[in-house]
Amino acid sequence: MTTQEVLSELESYADENTKNTLLKHGAKEPFFGVKVADLKKILKKTKKNHELSLALYDTGNSDAMYLAGLMADEKQITKAQLEDWVEKAYWYYLSEYTVPWVAAETPFGFGLGQQWIESERETIAAAGWATLANYAAVNEDKDLDIEAYSELLDRVGEEVHQAQNRVRYAMNGFVIAIGSYISELTDKSKAIAKKIGKVNVEMGGTACKVPLASDYIQKVIDKGRVGKKKKMARC
Repeated sequence: MTTQEVLSELESYADENTKNTLLKHGAKEPFFGVKVADLKKILKKTKKNHELSLALYDTGNSDAMYLAGLMADEKQITKAQLEDWVEKAYWYYLSEYTVPWVAAETPFGFGLGQQWIESERETIAAAGWATLANYAAVNEDKDLDIEAYSELLDRVGEEVHQAQNRVRYAMNGFVIAIGSYISELTDKSKAIAKKIGKVNVEMGGTACKVPLASDYIQKVIDKGRVGKKKKMARC
């Protein structure tokens, strides 16, 4: 499929209710308001397609950009291309999901995450924390820098309540991810979660809530799923 063919099909899946919901969450024109289930119908046709994913992301259309992340080939995308993507990720569906998912599946995901969390831009810093969380979820503990992750947990414990709005959300998610996916750090994650308590995030007047990290980690423990890795970050 060509870029224009994909855009035309995206437009055919336009849903007014979905568009209105996404607008409340921060999406901006141009976009059609396509449900993820419909994006995946297109993905079945294209499969992973490196060049097409880059072209779709460059359209600036939020639906196309999200689809580009699902379509991206983690074995071909470069660090420079991901740095370009994170610069253009203007709202949290892109900055906290699309870009981090792809970045986490690359060998350089951890390094990018470390770099991005130092940014003064809210979207990029949030992308960094989300990337680090997803990187832990898809890589075996033996391949992770456990000491670095432990230090990052300490940093969240000290900085989360003073961080920018969406960065607070991503930091809270980071604690949950580390407690869930790195068994060696589950107890420490529980302690940090207890220390930070409830994290307040302005959700743009939507009904979305910030999960309480301590409760979430305990549920993972109770289900016996601590340390069970994901095959891929994207979903």
